[in-house]
Amino acid sequence: MKTMLRSLTMPALLSFALVAGPALAQQGTPTTAPAAQKPPTATPAAAQDHGQKHADAVERRITDLHTQLKITDAQAKPWDAFAQTMRDNARKADEAFRDRAQKLSTMNAPDAMKSYADLTQTHADNMKKLSSAFDDLYAVLTPDQKQIADAMYRNPGGPKAGGPHKGGKGGKGSKSAPASASSSASG
Repeated sequence: MKTMLRSLTMPALLSFALVAGPALAQQGTPTTAPAAQKPPTATPAAAQDHGQKHADAVERRITDLHTQLKITDAQAKPWDAFAQTMRDNARKADEAFRDRAQKLSTMNAPDAMKSYADLTQTHADNMKKLSSAFDDLYAVLTPDQKQIADAMYRNPGGPKAGGPHKGGKGGKGSKSAPASASSSASG
């Protein structure tokens, strides 16, 4: 269950960073069908530790994006809104995954499937919020910054990563994918 929770949480939380999801999702682990999963065994302390690790990863991603995009003081307002959306999405995703994990052991198969659909909807909602915040930021970027952002989001994870998918890292030495704030589960 811990593996499944990690594989669901990381892509979701990271995709909320507006394509930074792939950066955190690089830890992706194989998932099993919801009905075949075992009850969660994570303790509240383990869940808190995971939540803190995710929050730390989102903060690292925010810092990395700020540096890569060379955000200026004049761009602070839309940047701050974008960064806050990443944080909010990550927090919401963590809450949704933690809630599902606590209830999963008592769910029947249809309930488990519905809860997974709810997580997916949370991810989609978070990505829409993140995309909107990124639109506002992109509008104030310089042409050079836009080129950097375009390159980051066209080929997240490098040439061998195959696009913005969760899972393994790109080729050797490739940079992490753009912000996907959490990711998806953070919505």
